[in-house]
Amino acid sequence: MKTPALLLLSIVLIACGRLEQVGKAPTFTPVENGNEFFAMSAQPMPQTTEAHPPMQEASLWSGSRNSLLGDRRAAQRGDILTVVIEIDDKAEISNSTGRSRTGSDSMGIPSMLGIPQRIDERLPDGASMADAYATNSASSYKGDGQVSRNEKLTLRIAATIIETLPNGVLRIQGSQEVRVNYEVRELIVTGFVRPEDVSRQNEITYDKIAGARISYGGRGQITDVQQPRYGQQVADILLPF
Repeated sequence: MKTPALLLLSIVLIACGRLEQVGKAPTFTPVENGNEFFAMSAQPMPQTTEAHPPMQEASLWSGSRNSLLGDRRAAQRGDILTVVIEIDDKAEISNSTGRSRTGSDSMGIPSMLGIPQRIDERLPDGASMADAYATNSASSYKGDGQVSRNEKLTLRIAATIIETLPNGVLRIQGSQEVRVNYEVRELIVTGFVRPEDVSRQNEITYDKIAGARISYGGRGQITDVQQPRYGQQVADILLPF
């Protein structure tokens, strides 16, 4: 009796949490709780002193990142870069398989020292050893399969370097939320990039991100209506038919 009661209690608690959102727009995820904010607010590592002191800040050839010709690409923890997502994939696969087989077999003993004739006398009417048995078989198989997929997505998102690995590879993470009326669209991207792949415009395309994880979805009234109810989801998992 404890299991159904606990299940019912869990359903009631979930329902109460959802009832608090009735008539309200979905709230944003606090940015202070993410790895991006932690990486940007952490104290940066001290810069190593070079053999030659840097030139004056007033010079155009200053080695500072804030100078006119300085390198402003993201390179260390807490820096921000732009991720350009342009996915335009199209795949079409078509397979066709066919198989056919026929076979026949027969055997009879018309004469063998008169033994078949003696056996025929004891067999029922119409039975004869001249045609002991005959079989025919035929089988055929045909299968067709086709896959057609077309995906197109164009997005831009600012990501933050949250870690620098020992080999110099940068681990990035970016999130973006846009609320329109009562629907929040969420975009999340994570992965690993090489510093040399970051362009002079401080941008990197998604196809240069190793282990890229890109999520584009939403939450709110529209998404809630499109999802089946919890009871239906549980029934789809438990029912064997």
